[in-house]
Amino acid sequence: MYLSGRCGLWGDAVTDMTIAKIAVSGITYSLDRPYDYSIPRELLGAVEPGKRVIVPFSRGNRPAEGIVLALARESAFEKLKPVTAVMDEESLLSPEALKLAVWMHERFFCTVFEAVKAMLPAGLWYKNGKRRVGDKTIDMVALAIPAEEAMEESARKARKAPQQAELLRVLGEVGRVSAKELRDFTGASAQSLKALEKAGLVSVEAETVFRKPERYEEERLPSPELTEDQQAAFEGLKKLSGEGVGAALLFGVTGSGKTTVYIRLIEELLKEGKSSILLVPEIALTPQMLRTFSSHFGDDIAVMHSSLSMGERYDEWKRIRQGMARVVIGTRSAVFAPVHNLGIIIIDEEQEDTYKSENSPRYHARDIAKYRCAQAKARLLLGSATPDVESRYFAGIGKYDFFTLPARFNDQALPAVEIVDMKRELRRGNGGSISEFLRCELEKNIAASEQSILFLNRRGTNKLITCVECGYTYRCPRCSVSLTYHSYSRKLMCHYCGYTRPLDENCPECGGILNYIGAGTQKIEEELSALFPGVGILRMDTDTVGPAGGHDALLCRFRDENIPIMVGTQMVTKGLNFENVTLVGVISADQSLYTGDYRSGERTFSLITQVIGRSGRFVRPGRAVIQTFTPDNQVIRQAAAQDYESFYASEIALRRLQDTPPFTELLTVTVSGTDESHVLKCASDVRFALSSGLRGKGDIRILGPAPLAVVKVNNRYRYRVILCAPPGSRLRRLVSDVVISFSSDKQYRDVSIYADSNPSD
Repeated sequence: MYLSGRCGLWGDAVTDMTIAKIAVSGITYSLDRPYDYSIPRELLGAVEPGKRVIVPFSRGNRPAEGIVLALARESAFEKLKPVTAVMDEESLLSPEALKLAVWMHERFFCTVFEAVKAMLPAGLWYKNGKRRVGDKTIDMVALAIPAEEAMEESARKARKAPQQAELLRVLGEVGRVSAKELRDFTGASAQSLKALEKAGLVSVEAETVFRKPERYEEERLPSPELTEDQQAAFEGLKKLSGEGVGAALLFGVTGSGKTTVYIRLIEELLKEGKSSILLVPEIALTPQMLRTFSSHFGDDIAVMHSSLSMGERYDEWKRIRQGMARVVIGTRSAVFAPVHNLGIIIIDEEQEDTYKSENSPRYHARDIAKYRCAQAKARLLLGSATPDVESRYFAGIGKYDFFTLPARFNDQALPAVEIVDMKRELRRGNGGSISEFLRCELEKNIAASEQSILFLNRRGTNKLITCVECGYTYRCPRCSVSLTYHSYSRKLMCHYCGYTRPLDENCPECGGILNYIGAGTQKIEEELSALFPGVGILRMDTDTVGPAGGHDALLCRFRDENIPIMVGTQMVTKGLNFENVTLVGVISADQSLYTGDYRSGERTFSLITQVIGRSGRFVRPGRAVIQTFTPDNQVIRQAAAQDYESFYASEIALRRLQDTPPFTELLTVTVSGTDESHVLKCASDVRFALSSGLRGKGDIRILGPAPLAVVKVNNRYRYRVILCAPPGSRLRRLVSDVVISFSSDKQYRDVSIYADSNPSD
């Protein structure tokens, strides 16, 4: 256990607690444990669990941040260093949140402090001794005398001090108001206001206000009416929501109205005084979801995602913590929102990889949600039109409750889908990215003033540039990938490390002619501009979306200006709801199908099905075009038919044969470093150590060491060892011990090593 039995109980009085158990920042996983510190007399009562403190650490006694985990009356060590300072006036983390941090340490192979940093907004942290973000305050002005006296004083000052007189007159009418609004309304100077304050006629007090993200002032709507299928799902989920811990899967075709069910569930829980968290996979989905929910819940909503400013994120966190917002909408990190009386966590599009963190702590939002719901006796609801194969399996065996929405909410038919064989297009002399059939369909939509969405999960202009004479290709000097060409800046870019360089006119090796291979969203935009001169085209990818509010701005432009065509990466594949979109085109359906990952079929099916579902969601019928070089591929055929159950049946059978999740759990140990041979040697030794620890356990396979799909990123080589073990085989301790052992080995001080479970890469 991370915390020993010597720690005081969470509810103990602190008067006789003189020892603090502290998780310290800036240490490696191998050194992570609660460190004992004495509490000086002057800090007794100020040092409490959940507060951050400054402590001396290591032999040099360097000042380090720490989080107080618990208090104790005694320590196993005789000489303890004292806590230097307390950074917070009140505890930032509840006892439940601290327990979650310790659980994350044990499950996700991270330090407790890394878990704490994932829970708290960036604005709470310090830089150079100062908080990154402070509270925002405004000066509020009020009369310090009765209104009648103020009016009399205003009349006396009218000739000699007209600005002061006007200030008193307005305050006598409106009462308390902000200093800025008062000066703007009256035209008075700051000096006039100060003179009144000095004379004791008005009082000026600083008041803390919240920096809120843009809110949509939508007209408040009544509870949405439910279809028969939605009502059945709602009643089942509502009943289950009152039964305590559990999880449910809501499987509904695209456009079936899962969001409507979410709204009704949240309404019911609000009546019971309970809070809700709704997770979405992409920031691009937040504006539309927020607009919909604002029309039902108004200012009871808080938003949490990375596109907010640091101050906005900090203030939204405060609003949630103070109980001022009981409905939280956000991306992955919103799962940590400090809501009171949690009733439900809803994970929309639960199959998405974006719910898995790629940096320490390498958590999956679904696992955090399960833990929080279990602790709070709340309900977890997973929703999707293409559920994660593991979630669907758990629903099938009864581990999750299962509800379905088999039809669109307006009884509209699913889009008609056409598969186009791009090999035939090549034989006909069409070497472009847009097939003749798709071009004709786009022409029909343009003529009918209807909108189209084209999906290609690759940004830039060309994926690869090579010399036709010597075969030279531009590759990233720091990563084992080719550089992608971006024509708008005429530069080559690595999408892994950000390296850029200008493009040469000719081959830098032999002076030959350069050949441009593979299209990205920018290239598709250029082709469309050539095919349809003068037609509005909007591109949505990470190159065009700004850091703050860019998603919403582009989506609003597409809707409000009725732009005929939108081209985008996977940002456009899910959650978008546009009345005038009647055509969807998948430019290259094969792109994610042959990556060598056991999830490649699932990802491809999900992407295609989700983007097809953007078409024909309202009155007008929808249609879709899938372009592929493998038209007979089973996954593409199943996606075109939008037949999830058929896909799931074949995929789960394949998983059973491969012995991959959900039939096993994959625990991985990844080694990285600048010397490839040394990294490979360390990974080989890791495999041997794991094998030694698994003697006598014949049902566990060890794979590797093997290079990752992209073996070198930013000059660091990466190799991985994989344990394929039955679920619940309790091998995390063995993996943790191996990671700690090798991290402490001086022989491998030049490599880094970390563990993960069921990684997404």
